Amino acid sequence: METALAKSPVKRQVVFLTMLLLLWEADCKTIRYSMPEEMETGYMMSNLEKDLGLKVGELATRGAQIHYKGNKELLQLDAETGNLFLKEKLDREELCGATEPCVLHFQLILENPVQFFQTDLQLTDINDHSPEFPNREMLLTIPESAQPGTVFPLKAAQDPDIGSNAVQNYTVSPNLHFHVVTHSRADGRKYPELVLDRALDREEQPELTLTLTAVDGGSPPRSGTTTVRIEVVDINDNAPQFVQSLYEVQVPENSPLNALVLTVSARDLDAGIYGKVVYSLFQGSGVSLPFVIDKVTGEIRLREELDFEVTSQYNIEIAATDGGGLSGKCTVAVQVLDVNDNAPELTIRKLTIPIPENSPETVVAVFSVSDADSGDNGRMVCSIQNDLPFLLKPTFENYYTLVTEGPLDRESRSEYNITITVSDMGTPKLTTQHTITVQVSDVNDNAPAFTQSSYTLFIQENNSPALHIGNISATDSDSGSNAHITYSLMPTHDPQLDLSSLISINADNGQLFALRALDYEALQSFEFRVGATDQGSPALSSQALVRVQVLDANDNAPFVLYPLQNASAPFTELLPRAAEPGYLVTKVVAIDSDSEQNAWLSFQLLKATEPGLFSVWAHNGEVRTSRLLSERDAPKHRLLLLVKDNGDPPRSASVTLHVLLVDGFSQPYLPLPQMERNPAQENEDRLTLYLVIALASVSSLFLLSVLLFVGVRMCRGVGGASLGSCSVPEGHFPEHLVDVSGAGTLSQSYHYEVCLTGDSETGEFNFLKPVIPNLLLQDAGREVKETPHCRDSFVFS
Repeated sequence: METALAKSPVKRQVVFLTMLLLLWEADCKTIRYSMPEEMETGYMMSNLEKDLGLKVGELATRGAQIHYKGNKELLQLDAETGNLFLKEKLDREELCGATEPCVLHFQLILENPVQFFQTDLQLTDINDHSPEFPNREMLLTIPESAQPGTVFPLKAAQDPDIGSNAVQNYTVSPNLHFHVVTHSRADGRKYPELVLDRALDREEQPELTLTLTAVDGGSPPRSGTTTVRIEVVDINDNAPQFVQSLYEVQVPENSPLNALVLTVSARDLDAGIYGKVVYSLFQGSGVSLPFVIDKVTGEIRLREELDFEVTSQYNIEIAATDGGGLSGKCTVAVQVLDVNDNAPELTIRKLTIPIPENSPETVVAVFSVSDADSGDNGRMVCSIQNDLPFLLKPTFENYYTLVTEGPLDRESRSEYNITITVSDMGTPKLTTQHTITVQVSDVNDNAPAFTQSSYTLFIQENNSPALHIGNISATDSDSGSNAHITYSLMPTHDPQLDLSSLISINADNGQLFALRALDYEALQSFEFRVGATDQGSPALSSQALVRVQVLDANDNAPFVLYPLQNASAPFTELLPRAAEPGYLVTKVVAIDSDSEQNAWLSFQLLKATEPGLFSVWAHNGEVRTSRLLSERDAPKHRLLLLVKDNGDPPRSASVTLHVLLVDGFSQPYLPLPQMERNPAQENEDRLTLYLVIALASVSSLFLLSVLLFVGVRMCRGVGGASLGSCSVPEGHFPEHLVDVSGAGTLSQSYHYEVCLTGDSETGEFNFLKPVIPNLLLQDAGREVKETPHCRDSFVFS
C-alpha cells in the first residue's frame, strides 16, 4: 500500500513535465545572451522582467522557474527582482570543449498561466589557456647519414582556446642544423615540421636538444614549450679508443679473490651496435694471468691470489672491440704491492751438541735468517732470552753465530732450551721462533764427595767371617764415567795393623766386610781411610776416615787370681779362734777379660762345711766370719764360692777355699796331705805362674817409676841447691803397664803381698802392713807391683 502511494506523485510529475514540454514546444519564445567565460560568481547577467516586458514582481507571483536541460545549475534567478545571476564561474573549454559557438540552453517557465521562454547563453572565448604539448620531451632518431632538406614532423601543441586564441605559430631555439616550419590542417589547426639544414655528425655531436615553442594569437599571446631531443644514429666509422693508452695500478698481494683491480674504459664514437664495446684480455705467450675482465664493464678482477714473492709486476694488454669488428688496445701495468705475509725463516747451518762445560766462547750453532718480503717487511731482528749465558753474534749478511757467554757448569745446569726469535719490521710484525736444546757435556771437574767426613762402624766381637759391617757412600756431581766411583782401602801407617786381613771393601758400592772374627780383648778399635776414585781422565779422588768399634761380648768367664785353683795343693787360710764376728778371713781376687757389664763380678757362697759361720761380700769377694767361733766348730772348713759376671748370658767360675782354725798364728802350720800330681794340672799351674810373674814385673816397673817421680818432685821442693844431691835413676820409665783395675776386686784400703815359691807345692799368703801409703796407692791406681821382699810376689791394691 505504501509503495503504491509513493509512486503516484512520481507518475504525476512525469505527466506534468511531459505536458509542459509539449506546451513549450507549442508556444516558446527565445531569449539570447552572450558573455565572456570566466566571469566571477554572482555576476548579474540581465533582468528577465525587463527583457520579457513583465511587470515588477510578476515572476514571483507566477512562480517563475528555470529549467536546465542536461546542464548543471549554472544560473540563479531572483524572482522578486527578476535579476539573473551566475551561480558559479563558467569555463567555456569545460562546458563546450572545441564546439563553436558555445551556447548553453535553459528554459524559464511561468505558471498561472503557463508560459515558456527559451533562453540561450553564448560563452565567448578568452585567451585563458597556454599552448601545451602532449609530452614534455620529444625524441627524434636521425641517422648521421641524413641529407640536408630532410623534413621531420613534430607533434603539435594543444590549446583549448579557439580562434585567434589558439596556436598560431611554432618556433625552435637557434641551432646550426635545423629550423621549424608551421603548417595548417584542414580544420585550421597549426602543426610544426623540423627541416634539416646541415648534415649531422654523431661523433661530433651525438645528440642535440632543441626547444620547440608554440605561440597562440591571444592578447597578450601565450606560449608553451617542449624539448626536442635528437639522437644521431651512428654508422661504424670509428674504432674504439681507450681513455688511456697505459693504465698503472698497484694491488696488495693479499687482496681477496674477485677484488676489483681496475676499470678500463674505451670509447667508440659510433653508436648502437657499432658503439658497443666488448673488452677482452690479451694473454701473450700462453702465460696464465691471475686476472679476469668483465667484457661489458671493463672491470678487471682477481681470479687467483697474488704473490709478490713470485711475480711482482704484470703487464696486461686489453682489447676493446665494437660490433663492427673494429678494435683498440691499451696496456695495464699492475704493480703487486708487498705485504708482510711471509714470516721470517731460520735455517740451522751448523749445530754443536753437546758442548763441553768449562769451555769459554764455544760456538753452539750457526744459522741464517731470511724473509721473502721486501723493504721493512723483509728487515729482521734476531734475539734470544736474556737470562741465558749465550750470545748472538752477527757474522755477515743474515748469518748469526750462537756462542756461550762464558764457561758453563754442567753440575748447575745440564741442559738449556734456547729460543731464537726472528721478527721482521713489517706492520703487523711477523715472528718465527726456533728452539734449540743445548746439552752440556760433562768434564771431570768434581771429585767424589763422601756423604760423611768420617764413619763410625760397630761390630760385635766373635763375628762370622765376611760379615757386612756397614756402607760408605760417595757422590760425584759429574756424569757418565766421570761419576762412576770405585772404592778402595787406603794404606795404613800403623805397622801393627794388618788391615788387609781385617777389612775388605766392595769397590762398586762401598760395602765393608770383616774378613775374620774380631776379639775385643785383643783389638777394641781401629781406624783406616777409604778412598773414592772416579773414572774420569784424569781421575779425581777423595778420602774418608772409618772408625771401627769392636763391641764386647761375654765370651770370657771370670778368672780367679787368688786363690789359684790350678795349684797342685789347695790354699789353706788360717783363722784364729778368737776372731771377732766380721773378721776378714780372706779375699777372693778374680778378673774378667771382658769389659763393662760383662766384667762386673759378683761373689756368692754356694756351700760351706759349717753353714752360717762364714759369709762373702757379693761385690768385693771378701770372706768374713759371721759369728764367734766355739769349741764345737770343726778345725777344718771347706768353702765353695761362685764368681759370676753380669753378661748375657752370664759366665761363672767356682772357688774352693780351705780354712784352718788355729789358736794363734804362732801355732805351727800343719800342711795338708799331699795330693797326687796331674801332668795336665802341672801345665796349667805353670801357665798361671808365668802370667802372675808377668803381671808382677809390669807392676814393679810402674811402682818404681812412681817412686822416682815422687822423689824428683820432693827434691825440687827442697830448693835448687839441694837438688843436686838428689840422685835420679837413669833409664826410661816403662811405657806399658798392665792395668787390672777393671778386673780386680780389692779396694784401696787393702794391700796384700803374695809370695809364691816355684819349687814348693804349697803357697803362703801373709797378711802384712801396706807397703806404700794409701795416698801413693791413689796416685798409682790399682796396679800389680813387684816388691823387693819376694822374687815371685804380687801386690794387689
